Amino acid sequence: MRPILAALLFAATVMLHAAVPAQGLRPPLLLTGAQGRAGADLSGQWTYSRDLYRTGLTDINGWVAKSRMQRYRDVDVAAEEARGGTTFFEFDMERGPRMAIPGAWNAATPTLRYYDGLVWFQRKFDAQPDGGRAFLRFEAVNYRAYVYLNGKEIGRHEGGFTPFVLEVTDVLRAGENWLTVGVDSTHDAQSIPTQITDWDLYGGITRPVRLVRTPATFIDDAALALTGDGRITGEVRLNGPVAAGQRVTVRIGALACATATTDAAGRAVIDIKAPPGLERWSPEHPKLYDVRFAAAGDTIADRIGFRTIAVRGNQILLNGQSIFLRGISLHEEEFGPNPARNITPQAARALLHEIKHGLHANYVRLSHYPHSEVTVRLADEMGLLVWSEIPVYWTVDWENPAVLKKALAMQAETIYRDRNRASVVLWSVGNETPVSPARTAFHAAMADNVRKLDPTRLISAALLVERQGGVTAIRDPLIDKLDVLAVNTYAGWYGDDTLDALPGLTWQVPADRPLILSEFGADALAGHHGMHKFGEEYQAEYYRKTLAMAERIPTLRGMSPWILKDFQSPRREHPVFQNGWNRKGLMSETGVRKEAFGVLAEYYQGRAANRAGTPMSVQ
Repeated sequence: MRPILAALLFAATVMLHAAVPAQGLRPPLLLTGAQGRAGADLSGQWTYSRDLYRTGLTDINGWVAKSRMQRYRDVDVAAEEARGGTTFFEFDMERGPRMAIPGAWNAATPTLRYYDGLVWFQRKFDAQPDGGRAFLRFEAVNYRAYVYLNGKEIGRHEGGFTPFVLEVTDVLRAGENWLTVGVDSTHDAQSIPTQITDWDLYGGITRPVRLVRTPATFIDDAALALTGDGRITGEVRLNGPVAAGQRVTVRIGALACATATTDAAGRAVIDIKAPPGLERWSPEHPKLYDVRFAAAGDTIADRIGFRTIAVRGNQILLNGQSIFLRGISLHEEEFGPNPARNITPQAARALLHEIKHGLHANYVRLSHYPHSEVTVRLADEMGLLVWSEIPVYWTVDWENPAVLKKALAMQAETIYRDRNRASVVLWSVGNETPVSPARTAFHAAMADNVRKLDPTRLISAALLVERQGGVTAIRDPLIDKLDVLAVNTYAGWYGDDTLDALPGLTWQVPADRPLILSEFGADALAGHHGMHKFGEEYQAEYYRKTLAMAERIPTLRGMSPWILKDFQSPRREHPVFQNGWNRKGLMSETGVRKEAFGVLAEYYQGRAANRAGTPMSVQ
């Protein structure tokens, strides 16, 4: 691309971002604290109907779907059929097969293992109006959702890993209600991610759905954070007919109480000096406070930790002290031979326990999309620092303004969900995206968006590196937008480098910025032995040599090797070693530790007493 054209494209993308202010990306409803509110969990058995040709949404030529195909209709098909006549149906959700929700359909039955398209789900539930308001909160539906209640469309959502809320106060009826959700897992060049990845995309309603009850005026959002100058700041937002001029009270355990008054838009600003007895959250001491927000007769509660995160030169500072991030990457799959991406508290704890106590880690990279709220809250509780990212991954339609808007909206949904989580310290704006002016402008807009929405955390991205003349270097203009540099490197697995050559590899990186090795790894099939690729011994030696190489990078301040456990990927089809699994895990999919697990655990155990990250020897 010619320099002038590239400059014009960069300017146009930045101007586009400026036209979408951060406040315009705020979801219309958040329902912060929804888990603690009155309502009903709609998990359980839902009926489903496949719709590969999308006949429930549209007929041929994009016409309105025929009524006999519309799965969302408020009709008892069996009763209508019993009446006879000329009417007939080509669906019956009530008598369809059943599937456990939450959970991906790929794991429900072998016939759906690689199904990619539209599936309709339906669940009946009883409700009684109580004079307040009612909402449906979906924690995640992958990828597009079409939501109907009692035959009426109440909303749509795009994005497979972030929550969305729909009000149903005027549609909910006394007694039996029919909730129907069309879920389309199809990805394309304009979706995030696109249709080519290195993980299983998992279609379906993959996280819980709740019917939530609130008063007419309620607390929609509440956030608090500790600033670098020793203050606790945040906001509370009310939604409803009497949101303005309301007194707001915030109690932080028994330590502090703050009050404020909402403005005409229902927003109150909190700003108090941190109390002297406030204990800072850290991996060694993950202190959480019971925080209570009250206003207009409504209350919500949260458990919040208070800490600061910053960079100074090439140091990462947690609560003002230099820290080395001892981590691992993780995909959202539970242990087991047939994962359904159903991350229960027990499933999340099993994964994070191996990281925290098995590997002696203090950090987890949640790849390559926002993970379950269950996982992030458990990281708060257990004391694991978190890297969070959205799936702007590999290829994106960089020049499409609509795609950028999707990315910014998904990013905002993630930040608003997790900004009370002390564990989250890094927002990533991308993974392994090839450098071009349009791509850099896209990522720059994302970084600027994070700065506007959440200036209390650090920004990073997993970058590609270049090898020239035996020197590994970062030559990416995006680094000017990042607080922490991060690179994925697979020398010794991909390419022609021998393992013995790894410790001597030369790195050229900026001296004034902390660096994380966001990925490195090698495949091994658990139980397969030998000093050849896919052997456990090869993987273990790869880790020894790569760690020795890492010790020679003076600005290295953390790492998250690829990956804790083997995970499903349709790209990986070697009939002996892979069979649809990426085998770079330090554990098998069923939880068997490979030899390399012990290599990294021993290294991290030595690092644990060395928070500042001075070099170590690797045996």
